Amino acid sequence: MTLPTGEQFALETSTSSGEVRATITAVAAGIRSLSINGIDLVPEFAEDQSPPMGAGIVLVPWPNRIRDGRWSHEGEEHQLAITEPARNNAIHGLLRYTEYKPIARERDSVTLSATIYPQLGYPFLLGTAVHYELVADGLRVTHFVENLGAEPAPVAIGTHPYIKIGDVPTRDLTLRLDAASHIEVDERLLPTGEVPVEGTEWDFREGRPVGELSLDDAFGELASEDGQVLHSLTAPDGRSVSIWADDEFDYVQVFTTRQFPGEEGDIAIAVEPMTAPAEAFNSGRGLRWLDPGEEWQLSWGIRFAGFSAE
Repeated sequence: MTLPTGEQFALETSTSSGEVRATITAVAAGIRSLSINGIDLVPEFAEDQSPPMGAGIVLVPWPNRIRDGRWSHEGEEHQLAITEPARNNAIHGLLRYTEYKPIARERDSVTLSATIYPQLGYPFLLGTAVHYELVADGLRVTHFVENLGAEPAPVAIGTHPYIKIGDVPTRDLTLRLDAASHIEVDERLLPTGEVPVEGTEWDFREGRPVGELSLDDAFGELASEDGQVLHSLTAPDGRSVSIWADDEFDYVQVFTTRQFPGEEGDIAIAVEPMTAPAEAFNSGRGLRWLDPGEEWQLSWGIRFAGFSAE
């Protein structure tokens, strides 16, 4: 039987906190499940489903949106396929529906690779890979991108994880974002400006209850400590699940929905590390140009704390 997300890679490991398990999918190199002692840390979707609302997928060579799918460089106009027809944008890169190939496999890890070939609106050749590894406090994810072509290539990276603490309603968790600015957008969710969060409804640095939120918003000016940025959901009993990322992930998108399959009656929340915001191919913000033969490697992960093996 062929599944909508292709081959499934089941990972498992034993930690001092208990048994950690994950399922990684070949299509989009996505996270379909992650748990500690049977408690879900992401909202799992069925293996016969496509990832609902982008759950767990990799976004490359750009995250978020490009207005009208159009961008230009050195006087040459490029037209990407419109993949968000309702807003007439190109969204979430070129590998969302691509089957990655496994190139390394262990009980607690898997490495998947996919090639981006020159195509409509993106005439560049990239080799990409994603390494997933279960570690003592969660899941570590490392991205690799190499320019295989003869010309410099524009690249940005994002990912789309939803997070939760499965035995606590997500609406009862507290969201904390270590971000000092909020990116304002128009009706098509494209940037119009960036403002400080201080004194506004967009300040999550001290934490706010998830249940009151309705978000599809990007944030910048992320605080970094020891080369990492950190965003978290915390339960009333002190347990937490966090998204950490290398400080090259200069932006984070937060999306909430009350329509995630299997989460009816509750809210689902995605906390999405991004190296660049929407419209990066036009604004240049956060965009990295890889020279021929140049490689780029960076990491992020999902971290749990306060969980016990008992």
